[in-house]
Amino acid sequence: MTQPDRPAGRGLVPSPSPVKKLAGEHGLPVLQPATLKDLRIQDEVRAHRPDVIVTAAYGLIFPQALLDVPRHGAINVHASLLPRWRGAAPIQRALLAGDAVTGVSIMQMDAGLDTGPVLLRVETAVSGSDTRVRSPIASRRAAPS
Repeated sequence: MTQPDRPAGRGLVPSPSPVKKLAGEHGLPVLQPATLKDLRIQDEVRAHRPDVIVTAAYGLIFPQALLDVPRHGAINVHASLLPRWRGAAPIQRALLAGDAVTGVSIMQMDAGLDTGPVLLRVETAVSGSDTRVRSPIASRRAAPS
């Protein structure tokens, strides 16, 4: 499941998300609902009987009916050290605020906006020359040999 194709580039041609591209490469079906309040979408997710739902930069608030579907709940990967910078554009907000440290949080989703319990946080320093925040995950990877 991913966001609907969005206009991109000079011609504002509808472009698929990276999730849709990857799913297509592997022959996986893709749902692109404009809203998660649609009962048909909720029924389709329910029919898959997921153990867990994982989201990252999804951009839509999950209604409680959808959060109740997976037996182990839903988790979200969020690009800030929650509870600071809930919602959209957390990286840009950290930079504009001059934060010295930011990071990534893994959180249990609830019906609020990035308000569920935080399960894991990984910090990364922000330098004065950063125009975007480096991924703490990427910085922990071993250098290629």
